[in-house]
Amino acid sequence: MSQEYVFGWHAVDAVLKREPERLQQVWIQTGRQDKRVKSVTDTLDSLGVRWKVVHRRELDERVAGVHQGIVAAVAESREWTEADLLAQLAASGKPPFLLVLDGVTDPHNLGACMRTADAVGVQAVIVPKDKSASLTPVARKVACGAAETVPFVRVTNLARFLRELKELGVWLIGTAGEATANLYQADFKGPVALVMGAEGKGMRRLTREHCDQLINIPMLGHVDSLNVSVATGVCLYEALRQRLG
Repeated sequence: MSQEYVFGWHAVDAVLKREPERLQQVWIQTGRQDKRVKSVTDTLDSLGVRWKVVHRRELDERVAGVHQGIVAAVAESREWTEADLLAQLAASGKPPFLLVLDGVTDPHNLGACMRTADAVGVQAVIVPKDKSASLTPVARKVACGAAETVPFVRVTNLARFLRELKELGVWLIGTAGEATANLYQADFKGPVALVMGAEGKGMRRLTREHCDQLINIPMLGHVDSLNVSVATGVCLYEALRQRLG
């Protein structure tokens, strides 16, 4: 069975709570004897999952990143397909609320976007298969468990998939610095997908052409842009404000 690593307490705890069948083995850094460790090890014992206390050096050798003293070997998660997502949207009975990331390549930014997507109730995060970050251990760790709760869909042809969403009545709102409308003039209350571009370059031409509306984030200071994960958070929380109202 194919294997991958998950590290960080939030990420491991998310697998433990939502997909415990994926856990194969867990390593915990020596010296920790707090309630959190005992809770996790008791649960692992009840599930029959092997765990071991090791020196930090062994954890450092297994993963590249801030592991916080815990690393888990897990079976690869099932990858969502375009058909899976379309079926879920049809069955949910709720107006779609989606996030599209066109070419975000930094796993830290992807993880941060996943975390915010989970917080506001986004139903899926959609990315193109080419020139985009995948759910690496680093992205999962930054996502703090959101990678285990929010469907992550990698599509072969993003422009074609956006057309399919439009046929389902999903309104596509893209962000662009040169847009004449701003974030607070957009209507996020119905079936909607927020489309964010890559770090620095923004959306690709075809992606931009498929958007129903382009908006910008008002910038009143000296800087002319925000980090993509920050910009995503700003837009998603405005969308949530409208959807709750």
